[in-house]
Parts: sequence; C-alpha cells; structure tokens
Amino acid sequence: MASKVYFTREITPEKVLELYQLLGVDLAGRVAVKLHSGEKGNQNFLGPDFWRPMIDHVHGTVVECNTAYPGSRDVTSRHLQTMQEHGWSAHFPVDIMDGEGPDLQLLIPDGRVIRKNYVGRNLTSYDSLLVLSHFKGHPMGGFGGAIKQLSIGVASSYGKKHIHGAGDAKLSFGGDHDGFLEAMADAASSVAKRFAGQAAYINVMKNLSVDCDCCAVAEDPCMRDIGMLASLDPLAIDQACLDLVYAATDDPGQAHMLERIESRNGVHTLEAAAALDFGSREYELIEV
Repeated sequence: MASKVYFTREITPEKVLELYQLLGVDLAGRVAVKLHSGEKGNQNFLGPDFWRPMIDHVHGTVVECNTAYPGSRDVTSRHLQTMQEHGWSAHFPVDIMDGEGPDLQLLIPDGRVIRKNYVGRNLTSYDSLLVLSHFKGHPMGGFGGAIKQLSIGVASSYGKKHIHGAGDAKLSFGGDHDGFLEAMADAASSVAKRFAGQAAYINVMKNLSVDCDCCAVAEDPCMRDIGMLASLDPLAIDQACLDLVYAATDDPGQAHMLERIESRNGVHTLEAAAALDFGSREYELIEV
C-alpha cells in the first residue's frame, strides 16, 4: 500500500509546521526530536532558527548521540559545547542520549546483518519521536535522510561502530560496505518499530551538498534547493527524495550528486529496509 508523502517547494520554518500538521498525528508525551546538530566547521546544516517553530510546537527535546570518529561531538563534554556554540541549548532542552552508559540494546530478531542495535540509553525517556532530517549526500551512505537518522543518528558511539562494521565494532569504518548499508536498515527498523504510531518524519532538501553535516570540511551545495517533505513512513520519504533528485534533470549539479549516491550504492539501504516491514518504498506524493 502506498504511503502518503506531502511535498512543498516552499522552504520556510513556518511551512515545516504546516507539513507536520497535514500528517494528522499528535505526538504524545515526551517527544524526542532527532536532528543533526552539525559538526563544528560545517556550513550546510540546518540550525535552531530554522527548526524552532516545529520543535516548540511539540515541546520537544533535541536528542543526539556521540560520534564514532574524532571531532567536536565524539565525547559528551565536547558535544555539549558544540550544541551550545551552534545555538541548540539556548532554545531547547538538549539530551546526549549516550552521555552515560550502559547502552540500551534493541533486539532485531529479523535483522539481516545485525540482531542487536546499541542506542543511547536515554531513548527510554521518550514516548514519541520526531525525525527532522536535512536530506543531502553522504561520504559513506551515499545519501542521508530519515533512515540514517533512525540508525546511525540514534545509535550510541559504540553502536555506530557496530553498524559501520556490519556487526563487528572492531572493524568500524573498515567493514563490508553493503553489509554496513544493510546494518543501517536493520538498526533503523528497531527504532522505527519501537515508536510505531508515535513517530513523524520531515526531510528538507536544502543546501544539497554531496557531504553530510557530520563533515567539518564539507563541499558547498552542488544542487539547487528542491523543497520539503513529510510522512509517517521513513522509507517512503527517503525514496521520494531520491526520486526528486533523479527528476532534477535541468540542475547542473545533479550528476555530481548522483555520482555520490550511486558510487556508494545508496539505494541499497532502502532495498534492505523494504524487507523489514517498517515502511514502504511505494508512495503517493501530494504536493501542497
């Protein structure tokens, strides 16, 4: 059955909230707002001023987990400092969910590559999940959207190594590449299923660089801004974003973006996710 994906070409903070309201979901209780806080030095991430009306509406807490690579967000003290420097702490409650161990282990009985997902233990503090994604390219995954936020984004620092290593954290970034993509799908399924019926997803196709917001040194955007999407289905929203990139045939930066996505076999993450029964790649795009 095709999932509904709402799409607008207008990119404003107010329109984000309008898209969310079209979903007809009322995120209850304590709402975890998963977004990308931005590596120090990155120029492309979407900051607190852009997301503020949406986060204020759900009275959300901005949640993150520490990275698995050296940088400004690899340990809790530096991560909190970056959150302050980037303005998140000034506007919202902030929670580094794996700031104190031990990790929470989510079981994935039908996982293709991994059967456990190691996530920030504070995930248990939340009743609902709002995933606010800056859709863009990615040096390893090909692209980053809702699925990456659910997997790498919610995983603890150790959990990120576990996913990248396709189940062997010692391999970390040196693991089998397609295995890493499939492990991302496995991990995403465990988080999506935990919040089934109490999750919403918004993707913003702005500042379309081939690099992720996790890159301290990132390429400037290569494509024109496309728009924003909202859905209750994380697979459908990411698939719709990919299709919009492919449809942008008049954009001179399209070839560069597609090279990044295709050279990393990015679509395979969605292929693997589709077999795990937490969403569908089939969607109805509703332009508003």
